[in-house]
Order: sequence, then C-alpha cells, then structure tokens
Amino acid sequence: MRLHDRGWNVRGSDLESVSVSEANEQCAKRGLEPVFETRSLFDLTPEAASAELVICCEILEHVPDTERALAVLKSLANPYLLVSVPREPIWRALNIARGKYISDLGNTPGHIQHWSSASFIDLLGKSLKIVTVRKPLPWTMVLCRCD
Repeated sequence: MRLHDRGWNVRGSDLESVSVSEANEQCAKRGLEPVFETRSLFDLTPEAASAELVICCEILEHVPDTERALAVLKSLANPYLLVSVPREPIWRALNIARGKYISDLGNTPGHIQHWSSASFIDLLGKSLKIVTVRKPLPWTMVLCRCD
C-alpha cells in the first residue's frame, strides 16, 4: 500500500491465501481493485507478471530450488529485482535471544535455505548485476539489474 500511495502500479502474489485476503482487504478499504492473488512464484510468467521492479521479500529462504526461483524472478524483472532474506546466523541468534525455536537452534519453521550476507550476494552475483546492498538488522536486501 505504501508503494501504491507513492504512485506505483502494484500487484502481487503469495502462497498464503490469508495474506492475499488481507492485502486485498487493504485495497478495498482504499477503494482500489484487488491486485493480489494466491499463486506460486513458479507459476508466474513474464506475460502476466513482469514489471520494472520486482520485489521478492522473505521468500527465497523457503524455496528448495533457489536457482529455479532466481531464473523465474530474472524473467519477470525488467530490469530491476529487489530481494531480501534473513541474515544468518544473526537471524537464528535473535530468535534464540527472544526465546523462539530453541529446539531448532533458532531456525524459523519453513526456513530451508540459510545465507550470510556474503553468501547471498555471491549467489546473486552469479547471474545478476548487483546494484546496491543494504543490511538492516536482521536482513540482507539486494537491488539487482537483470539486463
């Protein structure tokens, strides 16, 4: 909604129907057409979902096939892609400090990929041009060019 309020044409998807419903309720409260749908990243096509800026936040740590996910994102981003992931091992340490997921050593349920900032930047740099990196605690956020 913040991007929309700044004049951006916003649309999005998520696997969680509850999140999609909440986002579409926010649209309705503002008198906007619903623009969010329940859909897998792997079902998105450039014809239906390409954009000047594609944002993928807090997704890749849940995906078993990161290379395939990045290929889809690269096909959608024309030319910019903004991705963020939790910064490990800081993410887990902060979870333990707040008493969460102790038996899993601080690993959030569903997180199957774990990257330090350096390892995530290296991964992205293999197929994307890194424009800028930000590290607001406890995330790594990377703006890339896909051309």
